[in-house]
Amino acid sequence: MAKRVTKKAALVVAGAAGVLALGLSIPAIALADPTPSPTTTNAPGTPGDREQRHAERQAAFAAALAKELGISEDKVTAALTKVEEQMRAEANTERQAALKTRLDQAVKDGKLTQEQADAIRAAAESGVLPGGGGRGHHGPGGRGR
Repeated sequence: MAKRVTKKAALVVAGAAGVLALGLSIPAIALADPTPSPTTTNAPGTPGDREQRHAERQAAFAAALAKELGISEDKVTAALTKVEEQMRAEANTERQAALKTRLDQAVKDGKLTQEQADAIRAAAESGVLPGGGGRGHHGPGGRGR
């Protein structure tokens, strides 16, 4: 019986390590440019290709983790999606706070007016600017900066 508990503990640790590894890769994925150009057909190295490879890796990871933990792949996929969305939301909140800090400092230094800073903040929040949060994890056509 002790051996079985140890195996279960090892499986849980392996699953947690896998989720952690995925969690660590999400910021890099979140910074990737998700918008393929209109002429792009998912050639190697294109944003669409990266998205496809990420989806394939995540599906394979979910399948392996589900098998290892003895639970359904759908349950693992749902959990991974939920965690990924939470991490993206947290990263977006952090980016918005950092942007606010930078804009407040620019206003204080006289580099921007308050109206300009407010307009930049609004554009970022609506997803017009790269690094914003209005549309997915980093707005259209840009990297989260």
